[in-house]
Amino acid sequence: MGNGKSDTLWDIAVAQVSKKNEEKENEEDLEVKERSVFFLGNKSGGKTTIILRFLDRDEIPKPTLALEYTFGRRAKGHNTPKDIAHFWELGGGTSLSDLAQIPITVDSIRTLSIVLVLDLSKPNDLWLSMEKLLDVTKNHINTTINELGKKDSINVNDFKQRTWKTLQRNHPDWELIDPFPIPLVIIGSKYDIFQDFESEKRKVICKTLRFVAHYYGASLLFFSNKVESTISKMRTILNHLAFGTDRSKAVSVEHNKPLFVPAGLDSLSLIGSPPATEIDLGKINARNPIDLWKKVYERLFPSENTSELKYVEDPAKNSQYAEPEVDAMRTQKDQELEQYKRNASKSWKVMQFDIRR
Repeated sequence: MGNGKSDTLWDIAVAQVSKKNEEKENEEDLEVKERSVFFLGNKSGGKTTIILRFLDRDEIPKPTLALEYTFGRRAKGHNTPKDIAHFWELGGGTSLSDLAQIPITVDSIRTLSIVLVLDLSKPNDLWLSMEKLLDVTKNHINTTINELGKKDSINVNDFKQRTWKTLQRNHPDWELIDPFPIPLVIIGSKYDIFQDFESEKRKVICKTLRFVAHYYGASLLFFSNKVESTISKMRTILNHLAFGTDRSKAVSVEHNKPLFVPAGLDSLSLIGSPPATEIDLGKINARNPIDLWKKVYERLFPSENTSELKYVEDPAKNSQYAEPEVDAMRTQKDQELEQYKRNASKSWKVMQFDIRR
């Protein structure tokens, strides 16, 4: 044998694996990935403002009346196809929550994330809106995951475990929380108004939202279009959801600063007990930890808003959706319907009269 050292079979195998991995990475770079982000929250709570700011669109936000859709694109690198993010926004606060089933489908569920926007300037509406929207959304998600399990024979629990990977099994709170079935982000909007609240009020709201976010395995951040530091953190979180960029590991939990807590980086020991200074926690009858926090919070901030459930504007009558030909046909059909009602009413009266006679 000469001095030259020939490659062993092991060296050749390692080289082949390395080459295949490199080819696979190149293929992944060329593959277009699609993700969906579904925004819901308080009526007029700032959802549209957040989406427009994230997409760098210089538009004046208009009220979202039902369910709206837009999309964004982002390139992974030079000369690579752009990934696509689908953005859905539910309008009407809690009143149109059943429309959540439209963006939550068997096709989208694997790459879907939820963003719940809560208006910090209205603390008395906060828990009611959050509870209703999360309950309805969670029901749609669980139904969809079960349908996916039947269709693709996947293990539903394995699916949920993938979404909980941000919270490690060795986390001390693993047995005490109930993570949301898919990635969830809670954004407290209108921070510029909230920061002028009394210190004690801010402490209670911050502590409560930290608990809620941690309990559901969610990320939490405060946002204002007028506070630059919150805008950059909003971009970081939404880029992770929409385009799979790296998660931030920065944490800010001081009540006199905008909160920023990525999922899995908080703990019950750091959050502490519910802020019940004048309430005996032992006398509160609660089914679980989230119910205990709800009862304490609502004693301090009683729910007072039911207007979202009473009235929903008809999108067909809104000027921003005007279409002359369609509107003319709609008017004609409305008139025909009214005439039908009048005729039916007359027929019914005649029938009653004939019966009596």
